[in-house]
Amino acid sequence: MSTPLRPVSTVAALADALRARVLSGEIPPGTPLPEQELSAAYGVARPTVREALAVLVHEGLLRRERNRSAYVPEITTEDLADLMYVRRPLEELMATALAGRRTPAAEDALARMAALPHDAPWARVVAEHMALHEALITAVGSPRLERLYGALAAETRLGLVRLRRVYQDERDVLVAEHRELLDAIAEGPAEAARAAVLAHLNHSWGEV
Repeated sequence: MSTPLRPVSTVAALADALRARVLSGEIPPGTPLPEQELSAAYGVARPTVREALAVLVHEGLLRRERNRSAYVPEITTEDLADLMYVRRPLEELMATALAGRRTPAAEDALARMAALPHDAPWARVVAEHMALHEALITAVGSPRLERLYGALAAETRLGLVRLRRVYQDERDVLVAEHRELLDAIAEGPAEAARAAVLAHLNHSWGEV
């Protein structure tokens, strides 16, 4: 199931490998990730495993508690509903601020998403999805909005694991929906941009 990693940048390589498995859903919520087992599976030293796990704990993709191996936290339906409760007003602020103009960084993220092969790992789709939405938030130019939105990043990524069931075999639909979103924001006015953002969130996340 796992193959040994090359000794170059092993911490980053192991973190990338585990991140991909978490975001693909291969490692389900609650599964313990013992350092000794990962060390044997990937052919790396335990300190390397410990550092790689620390990277993912810092990102919020794993959780570590005293006297317990790191594990993927469970994101429940109630968690997702609360996440959307907080995200909606933040993205409405974004839509109001950006209505009537394009965001090149978001357009670039969408282009990269569209260029991914259909058999690309879901983790790469998640990366471009996050890059698109984060680019929109960053374009507003409010450091506080960025910090608030960034605090939700880990749970958003874990929520996107559940969206895989909806979009894994319909990548073109995901791209088309984000194309419509970016066009609606760029065309404005602010009221229409806000409506498009809310419709996008309600439709996409209402599926999980």
